[in-house]
Amino acid sequence: MLESLRTRAGARRKAGEIYGAVVARARAPYFYADLGVPDTPSGRYEMVTLHLFLILERLRAAGDASDLPRLLAEAFVVDMDDSLRELGTGDLSVARKVNRAAAGLYERTIAYRAALTEPDDAKLAAVLTEHAYAGSAHPGSEVLARYFRDATALLADADVGEAIGAGHAFPPLNHPAGEAA
Repeated sequence: MLESLRTRAGARRKAGEIYGAVVARARAPYFYADLGVPDTPSGRYEMVTLHLFLILERLRAAGDASDLPRLLAEAFVVDMDDSLRELGTGDLSVARKVNRAAAGLYERTIAYRAALTEPDDAKLAAVLTEHAYAGSAHPGSEVLARYFRDATALLADADVGEAIGAGHAFPPLNHPAGEAA
């Protein structure tokens, strides 16, 4: 009985560490200052969902049957709830907006998955333009698409927990896809 509780607590802690790394990377100034993603709640949401997708997709590809993907999704929902409350959203509308945020993660998962099946970055850049740049054409979308593909490749053979712990889950922000940072 106690072992079961320890195991769940360990999984929850691991999910918290991974989600923390996702949020830390999503908040990197590089995406906003260098790639032009709007530094707004919506822009930050897009960067969190992008990085969370990368991790969740890696776990899905690895056939991870643990509670980790569910716990990561729960951490996302709790974060969205907390963020909305910090932004002053009224209690009566928080649940509706959190549901919309979770549905947005699901919609982006479908769009990103479809875009990654294409051999070039044009479709991925278009999806990123639609979401991260609110539909406005921006040269940063092409660089962000290359970063996205590089991150997917980097995670392809990695153990997510170990990669996060070693700081190698995502490409360096000054990698060849970007000119600055």
